[in-house]
Amino acid sequence: MNKLNIKTSELFHTEETYLREVFNNSTYPWEILPQIKEICKRVLESGLPGYHLLKEGVLVGENVKISPFATIEPPCIIGKDTELRPGAFIRGNVIIGESCVIGNSSELKNSILLNHVQVPHYNYVGDSILGDYAHMGAGSILSNLKSGGKNITIHGDKEYETGLRKIGAFLGEHADIGCGSVLNPGTIIGKNTNVYPLSMLRGCYPENSIVKENNKVVDKDLNR
Repeated sequence: MNKLNIKTSELFHTEETYLREVFNNSTYPWEILPQIKEICKRVLESGLPGYHLLKEGVLVGENVKISPFATIEPPCIIGKDTELRPGAFIRGNVIIGESCVIGNSSELKNSILLNHVQVPHYNYVGDSILGDYAHMGAGSILSNLKSGGKNITIHGDKEYETGLRKIGAFLGEHADIGCGSVLNPGTIIGKNTNVYPLSMLRGCYPENSIVKENNKVVDKDLNR
């Protein structure tokens, strides 16, 4: 079985100077979630080279394409060459990296998407972090709230009590989530791992793997 990734450094890498310190100083990715609003505030106050204010509380990079039918609530930072398609809904406290796609009827709140992330069709991303080149298939959902409203526990190599009521999922770099899948609160998908369509997942899944079912995970053949 491939390595089970839990720590921030095992899942993500960022060259963005305004994010690097936060990522480097966190042991686990859920520690970053309560800081997103403050990160946005700090960056909006200081500005970023090549970025401009689209409107109060919304900072965008060069060549960003935003449909007139997209909705952006502040605070929000959007990297260069990113596209927001018709019906995209940004609910605030969202950082989107460069060359990302936020598509039709996709909703984001209190989340960080690093570079080249695709959330293109009918997706929900709440209280989550998505690494470079992560992709969500049509209709896949990152659920962020337990039905009983209790704090989220991460089920990995041991039980991690987060103290947070809302956590979605953490998708490592190049993770690919199949169409129609639901990742329950606190799910972690390792780098370069694929999830079959229509999956319902809970817990932590290793890097370089194929998740066929909740309890059926196989190693990828990296030599193919």
